[in-house]
Amino acid sequence: MTQGLRAAALDIFQHALRAVDAREAVSRAVSYDGSQLRIVDSEFTLNTRPIYVVGIGKAALSMALGLNDVLGLKIQRAVMSTSHSTTIPPLPSTYTLFYGGHPLPNQESFHAAERAFELLREAKDKNGFVIFLISGGGSAMLEWPVSNDISLEDVQVTNRQLITSGATIAQINAVRRSISTVKSGGLAASVPEDSMTTLIVSDTNRGDYATVASGPTIAKGDGYDALEVVERFRLNETLPRSVTNAISQDRTNNVAAKNSPVYVLLDNSTAVEAARKRASDLGLSTMIAPDIVEQPVSEGVELLLRRSFESTPRPSCLISGGEFSCRVTGNGRGGRNLETALRCAIKLDEVTRATPTVLLSAGTDGIDGSSFAAGAITDETTASRARELGLDPVEFLEQSDSHAFFEALGDLIVTGPTGTNVRDLRLVLTG
Repeated sequence: MTQGLRAAALDIFQHALRAVDAREAVSRAVSYDGSQLRIVDSEFTLNTRPIYVVGIGKAALSMALGLNDVLGLKIQRAVMSTSHSTTIPPLPSTYTLFYGGHPLPNQESFHAAERAFELLREAKDKNGFVIFLISGGGSAMLEWPVSNDISLEDVQVTNRQLITSGATIAQINAVRRSISTVKSGGLAASVPEDSMTTLIVSDTNRGDYATVASGPTIAKGDGYDALEVVERFRLNETLPRSVTNAISQDRTNNVAAKNSPVYVLLDNSTAVEAARKRASDLGLSTMIAPDIVEQPVSEGVELLLRRSFESTPRPSCLISGGEFSCRVTGNGRGGRNLETALRCAIKLDEVTRATPTVLLSAGTDGIDGSSFAAGAITDETTASRARELGLDPVEFLEQSDSHAFFEALGDLIVTGPTGTNVRDLRLVLTG
């Protein structure tokens, strides 16, 4: 029974990944007849106006391919900043590609910002129309600080401390926005609102599209004060002085909001709904847990298992999306999905249950934290199988080394970079 549930979980995850293909989503959303550009329900009369494209994030290349499928030579120039991929898709010579860092910005992230701002100046001079392709991960992949005092190393140190602090993505982005000329509408500040549109593959909560890549085309706050976040997580004494000075003089509210169309083509709910449909097709009683989204990972695992244990009838599939917050406590390799699976293995080992239970937790981008895996799959036998190999699950948890744990068991989920990014998917199947 357990093996059947594991096979079903993997099948459901793969089905959800296919449903969030960014290239297909852009191709469906855009059409062009030689003069009229239609994007979802908006129409733009272009005639001889050139099109410029700026794409950032983990889905940038896939989105660019979808746009190029429709517009082709109509695109005058494009600047793309994305993460390294196992395969580099062919794009025209008019596309300039950068490999920005993630989760920490690198020198390419700075170069990409310089080239993007240059492109946008040209677009304005030539009365061009700009299409922004925005996806998760873009916060780090295209960056330029608000002050010359802030170095690349300062930005890297700040991001490293933020992502290991236990702060939520919205809290992290509040700080990122306060030290960046790109975020919170800064990237698009010079583009007339009737000369641009934004297409988004979202890795944030539904309706919270302004947070994707820290909103480079959307001048909107996220409800958190950067200084309060820094103080809450006790970072005020460890962040670089240049950064804390900039945070105290936060200038992100100086960018005017634009009334240009913004379209979210894919988000976590797309993956969740695809998973629900596939699980139902497989004969499972399905439940979606919309409230289990961004809890601390330990709390999230407790909720997932409790909800699943209470479910009737069987067999069942509980589906949860989002991103648990995960504080790093050791020097190992892993991420929030791998730690979710490891904590679940430990919990399942502590309870006496006759019902087989399988949990799959994986990122739709194919990468989990410092691991090359998307996540892992675990069940009620995982901890005992580990002990037979001389592995103590609790020790691996304490060292934040969940990748090595599941690698030894052969239970990693390895997809490689998927070219999309709509947050994580968690499945709990009970037989």
